[in-house]
Amino acid sequence: MVKVYYLMHSSFVVELSDRYLLFDYFDRGDLEGSISYRGSLPDFDINKPIYVFASNGRKDHFTEKIFDIPNVKKYILSKDIKVKREKVDKSMLQSVKALRKYDIDDMKLETLRSNDVGVAFSLTVKDINIYFAGTLNWWNAEGRGELYGEQYGREYRRYLRPILNRKYDIAFVPMDGRMGEDGYFLGMDYFIKHIDSDTIFPMNMWGEYQWISRFKTRPDTINLNDRIVDIDRENMIFEIED
Repeated sequence: MVKVYYLMHSSFVVELSDRYLLFDYFDRGDLEGSISYRGSLPDFDINKPIYVFASNGRKDHFTEKIFDIPNVKKYILSKDIKVKREKVDKSMLQSVKALRKYDIDDMKLETLRSNDVGVAFSLTVKDINIYFAGTLNWWNAEGRGELYGEQYGREYRRYLRPILNRKYDIAFVPMDGRMGEDGYFLGMDYFIKHIDSDTIFPMNMWGEYQWISRFKTRPDTINLNDRIVDIDRENMIFEIED
C-alpha cells in the first residue's frame, strides 16, 4: 500500500513502506495576499526517513523551512536553488541538473528539462515509478497569443520525449486554471494520451479544483479519466494498491 498526501498546490508526500518522499513543499505564508492555503505536513513516522525534493526555487515550490524538518535523510534540489552553507550539512544535499541520472541511496533519479524553471523528476524507488512535473507544462496563458502556446507546446512535447515509453505508477501533472478554458487542459491532455500512468494527481491548481471535473467531461479522454485523482481540498490522503 502506498499513501499519497495532497498538502496544497504542488506539494505532496508519498509514503512508502520504508520512507517518505516530500515534493515541492513551501511556506504557505509566502503566498499570502495572492491565495490562502491551509495545507500542512502530516505527522511523520519517526522510524521512516524523509527524502525532500524541490523541482525549482520559486516560492510556491520551495522554502528554506524544509531544513527544519526532522528526520530528513537527503535533500534533492534543483540546481537553481542556492543553499547557504550553514543551512544544511553538505552530505545531505544532492543538487541536480536537467537531463542527468543520479543514484540516490537505492533510488534511481532521472531529471528532465522544464520549459519554465528547474527540473522535472522521474524517480524509481524499488519497483515503484514516479513522475513529478514541477513546472514542466504546456503553458498557454489567456491573452498571450497563439504563438505563445505553440512555442510552449513544442517544448513540452520535446522535453517529455525521454519518458514517452515509460510506465508510471504515480504521476503528478499540472492543471493550471490560470491558463483559462482554452489552455488549462493542454499539458494533462497530452500527458495522459502519450505516457502510460496508473494514477495521475493534478497539481499547480491554485485552489481551483473545479478544473478536474471540467477536464473529465472532455470526450476525447473520457476512457482515460479514471486515472485522474479527484482532489477537492487540501490535506487529503489517498491509498494506492502497489
